[in-house]
Amino acid sequence: MKAEVDLRDLELLSATADAGTLTAAAERLYVSQPALSQRLTRLEDRLGMPLFDRRGRRLVPNAAGRRMLVAARRVLGELESAARDLDEMREGRERYVRFTAQCSTTYQWLPPVLRAFRARHPDAEVRIEQVADDAPVPALLADRVDVALVTKPDREADRVSLTRLFEDEMVAVVPAGHPWAGRDHVAAEDLADARLLLYDVYDQSRIPSVPLPLPHGSRPARVTTVPVLTDVLVELVAGGQGVTVLPHWVAAPYAAPRGLALVPFGPEPLTRTWYVATRRGPRTPHLAAFVAELTAALGTGSDRPA
Repeated sequence: MKAEVDLRDLELLSATADAGTLTAAAERLYVSQPALSQRLTRLEDRLGMPLFDRRGRRLVPNAAGRRMLVAARRVLGELESAARDLDEMREGRERYVRFTAQCSTTYQWLPPVLRAFRARHPDAEVRIEQVADDAPVPALLADRVDVALVTKPDREADRVSLTRLFEDEMVAVVPAGHPWAGRDHVAAEDLADARLLLYDVYDQSRIPSVPLPLPHGSRPARVTTVPVLTDVLVELVAGGQGVTVLPHWVAAPYAAPRGLALVPFGPEPLTRTWYVATRRGPRTPHLAAFVAELTAALGTGSDRPA
């Protein structure tokens, strides 16, 4: 028999995971702590397994809880997006493009694109959307975004339209005094003694997990993840807390000011390809114009955004 899960259950899961305690989650949901505790107990009874582990005073999602959270956040995000869209429709402001970029916090290239787009469509607007779990392709298919800048493979990529933009080299980012700094390249075996700092989208406890951005055969000694904030990652590396891996075009502006060295992986560059992704089918004029501006700005050469 399948367990029934309703919207209130999904809100409970999301609030508890974010807040860390039932007391804080209850405040967010405007219910009492005992009532929320009973609801969580009933949900776990229906599912036949616990969803959280207790660590001190905090509740931390276990493997089952993390899997349920993936579904909860997608459903809740889609409902929130739909509510915003209905507000826009009621106000007669339907001419917008919802845009997201996969695992990137560097947008120096975006303002010129927006200026060119608004010159062609002054009555349209671009909304930058944050997509949970680094999943822009599912967000496209669910009509939560209209355009996505993507690089990582997705099992549903064949269901969207992909336009190739540019090649992007991944490099090791280390302090200038690091033993790797003067080398021509870093090999996979060099990572065996490295403390690696990465964005938390690469947290291997996630379900599903995202492959690490490393050469084949790499086995770093330790991987620590941090929020998707490039400034935080760079400052940790500059402070000697470890090394990281970033796209060359993301890391290059930080190298000289922070005293960092950028070192290639292997004798052949470790590259990935960026694409602009949209849903298949006809595009509205403002959507087509925004895609055209993105392609014109990013669609030639390697390391284009730098």
